[in-house]
Amino acid sequence: MSETGVSTGESGRRRPARERLLAAAARRFYADGVAATGIDTITAEAGVAKMSLYNNFSSKADLVRAYLDARHEEWLGLYRARLEQARGPRDGVLAVFDAYADHAAFAYEHGFRGCGLLNAAAELPAGDAGRAVVRAHKEEVERLIAGHVEHLLPGRPDEAQATAEHLAFLLEGAMARAGLEGDGDRLRHARSIAAALLDRL
Repeated sequence: MSETGVSTGESGRRRPARERLLAAAARRFYADGVAATGIDTITAEAGVAKMSLYNNFSSKADLVRAYLDARHEEWLGLYRARLEQARGPRDGVLAVFDAYADHAAFAYEHGFRGCGLLNAAAELPAGDAGRAVVRAHKEEVERLIAGHVEHLLPGRPDEAQATAEHLAFLLEGAMARAGLEGDGDRLRHARSIAAALLDRL
């Protein structure tokens, strides 16, 4: 869920309350953090009554999970758009890196602060359902990388899995540094490193 959403659709009509609440939560959770963002802040920014929030979400925790799910789906959309331009498994791996760079390029209110999913997970207690959503996202990203690498290394499943894990670590490390530095330069550098590694397979 990007930070660039507005409260009206292309036709000028107001979006449904659930969409406005999720958009407001995305902006506030990313900019200010999950714990620091109260229900009143979200409903005020969304322009809805507090009862409207509870008509759409059972609790703040439910809203947080919906935000994390939406952010995952948003990233998948970026990845699929990049994958449509891919000309083979090497490009497929790089599409994963490009999707992360695309996310970093959104117009965030206070600038880029790294992976919104990991930022949220860091605030949630061990065992929280939201952390499971984030873990599932990261595992899916690594599986996507592995699927492309397996096509580059047919008949070498162990090497393919090790390479995918290596690339996933490279991506996550770059994302962490990019978040600290406030821009996508590290992600672009990581993509170049990944491309060089793939060319040596």
